[in-house]
Amino acid sequence: MFSQDQMQELLAYEGNGAGVVSVYLDTDNTRQSVEGIKLTARGLLKELQPEFEKDAVAIERYLDLSYDWSKPGLALFSGKGGSFFRAVDSPVAFRNRVRYGARPYVKPLTHLLDHYAHFGVILVDKVNGRFFEYHLGDLQLTETVTGEEVRKMKTGSGSSAVGRKGGSTSATGGSKHEQEVVQRNLKECAAAAGRFFAERPIRRLFIGGQNETVAQFREFLPKQLLSCLAGTFTIDMGAGEPEIRSRTLDLLREVNAEREDRLVERLAALYASAGTAVTGLDDVLQAVSDKRVETLIISDGYRAPGYIDPASGFVVANLARSPLNHTELQKVEDVVDAAVAQTVAQGGHVEVITDHPTLEGLGRIGAILRY
Repeated sequence: MFSQDQMQELLAYEGNGAGVVSVYLDTDNTRQSVEGIKLTARGLLKELQPEFEKDAVAIERYLDLSYDWSKPGLALFSGKGGSFFRAVDSPVAFRNRVRYGARPYVKPLTHLLDHYAHFGVILVDKVNGRFFEYHLGDLQLTETVTGEEVRKMKTGSGSSAVGRKGGSTSATGGSKHEQEVVQRNLKECAAAAGRFFAERPIRRLFIGGQNETVAQFREFLPKQLLSCLAGTFTIDMGAGEPEIRSRTLDLLREVNAEREDRLVERLAALYASAGTAVTGLDDVLQAVSDKRVETLIISDGYRAPGYIDPASGFVVANLARSPLNHTELQKVEDVVDAAVAQTVAQGGHVEVITDHPTLEGLGRIGAILRY
């Protein structure tokens, strides 16, 4: 399971002169055959220089013998002739691409961590609650709680059950007693959810169920969980885990697209008002070098050659803006990726955004600054 620690390991890669190959693949074998995916990978690897031949062999060997093809996305990193090798699978497909250079190409992984790390799901009805913790689309832990059975009181003597333990109920309205039982169940379920997620670093929370019940349940949620709430959806309480995961990933994509729009709009507004934002490659790289970047925002696929001083973290594309002579700098094929690595190492965030006209108009790169 990919983590921030593994990201730091990739960023800290030292090849001592040996570069590293980074390959990102769409491995969704529901849309294309495994052999077709391997053929695409071989085509990408043909772009490599001869010095990376052993790395290409290591990558092909992994695809042929080791990968289980269970996820729609895969990132592979090979350096030092294959003696350094890392594989990261993903719940979402990557765009097929290959990169090689002094350090691993990590921009798509920063996007993955930002969008799909640590989210939670609660399914609730008038009796039961189901809790799910996910990281990068993989289920980490689940728990089910069951409350008091809800019974509808008849006029006269006797009663008949409208709900059953372990299942949902469909009664609306009902007697005061019924409403009290439902309210008590929802309150206890919310408290149990608070305990379940208390020690889990979820960043986004989704609640599923029938609209009326979900609305009631929200009123009892602890403030910490309410602050993470990203959306609700209608689903049957007995839905299988694969359906729950699929529905939630779809919601995450929608939420992330809306968040990206707001982020780019904020960048544009700050820049227009001469606030704490810069755009364009030269000014952004200067901000990265000055360690001022809070959020680095990049168009997916944007690349540019440049230079870096590994000791200080200084990055530059235009030597005319550099206080250092080019002989003191290391030339890199993609200075944008170097800026990503520096931003993450400095504790900043990185957003990789696809096909956003406003960002394209700002030079395909921008940064919201700390000061």
